Amino acid sequence: MTHTYRGSGRAGLYQDEEFMDILEERRRTSDLGHALRSFKPLPYLGAPPCSVAELNQAVLDSHFLRHVAREVAMETGSSVEEVREEACGILEEMSQNLQLGFIRLMGYALTKVLKRLFTSVFVNMEGLSTLQQAMQQTRVILMPNHRSYVDFLVISYIMFTYDLPVPVIAAGIPLAGMKLIGEILRRSGAFFIRRAIGSDKLYWAVLSEYVKTIVRKEFAPMEFYVEGLRSRTLKSVTPKLGMMHMVLEPYFKGEVFDITLVPVSISYDRVLEESLLAHELLGVPKPKESTTGLLKASKLLQDNYGSMHVNFGQPVSVRQLCEGKINRCQYNLIPRDLPQKPTPEAQACVSWLAHLIVRIQEEGSVISPWSLMACLLLQAPVAVLTEDGLPWQQLTERTLWLKRLALDFGGHLKWPGQVSDSDVMSSSAAIHHSVVHQKAGRVYLVQEEEPERRRAVSAEQSVMRTGTSVLMLASYRNQSLHVFVRPALLTTALDVTNSTHKDELFAFFSFLQDLFSSEFIFIPGKLSEDFEEACSLLKKCGAVHIDQQEVTLSHMGRETLSFLKALIQPFIDSYQMMFRYFCEQGAQVITEKQFLPAVRTLATKLLLSGELHTYEALSSDTQKNVLSALQRLEAVTKMRSMQCEYKVNKPAVRRIADILSGKIPVQMLRTPPDARL
Repeated sequence: MTHTYRGSGRAGLYQDEEFMDILEERRRTSDLGHALRSFKPLPYLGAPPCSVAELNQAVLDSHFLRHVAREVAMETGSSVEEVREEACGILEEMSQNLQLGFIRLMGYALTKVLKRLFTSVFVNMEGLSTLQQAMQQTRVILMPNHRSYVDFLVISYIMFTYDLPVPVIAAGIPLAGMKLIGEILRRSGAFFIRRAIGSDKLYWAVLSEYVKTIVRKEFAPMEFYVEGLRSRTLKSVTPKLGMMHMVLEPYFKGEVFDITLVPVSISYDRVLEESLLAHELLGVPKPKESTTGLLKASKLLQDNYGSMHVNFGQPVSVRQLCEGKINRCQYNLIPRDLPQKPTPEAQACVSWLAHLIVRIQEEGSVISPWSLMACLLLQAPVAVLTEDGLPWQQLTERTLWLKRLALDFGGHLKWPGQVSDSDVMSSSAAIHHSVVHQKAGRVYLVQEEEPERRRAVSAEQSVMRTGTSVLMLASYRNQSLHVFVRPALLTTALDVTNSTHKDELFAFFSFLQDLFSSEFIFIPGKLSEDFEEACSLLKKCGAVHIDQQEVTLSHMGRETLSFLKALIQPFIDSYQMMFRYFCEQGAQVITEKQFLPAVRTLATKLLLSGELHTYEALSSDTQKNVLSALQRLEAVTKMRSMQCEYKVNKPAVRRIADILSGKIPVQMLRTPPDARL
């Protein structure tokens, strides 16, 4: 059963009957019995699939791969047989080898792990039932968000538990290199993709044909992360389009009637990697995936990570969604087996679809009380949190106010109704003892302890220690940002422009969306709808009055507007600090390798001097997003070189900074940028 996407799903406080805790029965019955029980899923699409060997042979025998092999042979001077042998090696490295015995093994191991880590793993049963129907009718692509390593097999575990066909899963090649674990993952349905493919034409061809053959041959449901890598900030990441193109190409070429995309929202009270992610953002190299590292991480099993929610969204039909957006007749002009570069129309359609899926993932996510608390804690001065603490009563009252605002804005909240509000928040804070602690009625930010041999902590080290805690806190705030970001951008437009005219506010709102489109997810072509949504939400909560041409502030809405402005301020301050770096540094050409440590050094200096107040400027993700924004706004140009060099247009950067600070009147935003430089 599929449908055309029409907007947000149900919002509000989730009800117990919407979600079922799949660990509840596991705690009462035998884990081994669960793993060895009869597993009889209905056949995928009603027919038995081909074998793994048949699937791989179909890839190697495809006319497409034969054609590419001949091209590569001519380009490299190798024989076709040598190229085909190389293709066989790539496929052997890549392909999954799904086996029921290993699914049972993973089912047993995951039961043990999940019961130790989480109090509950909630699954929405209505979504699971709809998914089961969809799997009998059409090709299904499962598209979860990616926030933790735990994401990787949890969907397969749910499928195994409820007798649904187990998916094959796109995974990063480093996992394949983990001794023993890599092979277990491969036999649990993982197929492995190199992270850096570059211009390797043969590898692209093998991967593309492998993915398309799985879709065409109805081998199994496929699962991949449209965001690419795991989000280190716990907010949605701009989607990567390579895999999306591969999955959709059989539909574009008329090889399949339809494809069903199933967004899956996985939400955590607390993620296992919170400290690791914060350190990565501060420039600490990510540990290499290894079996030894996994065993060392077993101490994580001794802590409490609260609940996980897995929300299967309504299946969406590619056929219905793409109607009127792409002309599939163009694919009839070239034989299907020949490589075709995606047309601008196809690229735009794929980008739109990918952004849409991520937005549905956001809307399906379950927001925890801690996420709301993190929003408010980050708006308190760091000095208050680290030295004087924040009164618990004040945090409680403000969180309850924010809960009402989140519900007004359509958020989907987890807020147990059978216990007092105070107990709900105390329990949330206790789970996050690594970030905050309570003492004498006040809340304090936890900072990492230095080893004994490093008792003396320099000012720069102190900044990094505080930065680690702040970035951990920010990651949980990020889980609810999607609920507030559109009205927050409009609030910023009202504040910066000091205008009430709708057209002027729209112009600045448009500028902010363009500037921050690497930070937040905006569906291409939906700018006007986003602006109207922002107006509607601010009006609904009584923050503004709106008529045909004017948006005026309400005296009743000061608290809301103050909160929303403060929510966006760390991003504005971080961007302005980096614009300052670009304008003040001497070189016209910089490399990314130079930029990241240099801008972190500047941020540290400004934090110590008190000129900068947000530790989020230390985040490498924010720094890279600024680079992307300046490229998009044509103020920085990426040069063709091996070192990721960037040419900086300082007047253009300065102009963007002046627009953001309100120094350039909003009326000038309607003039093409080149005319003002």
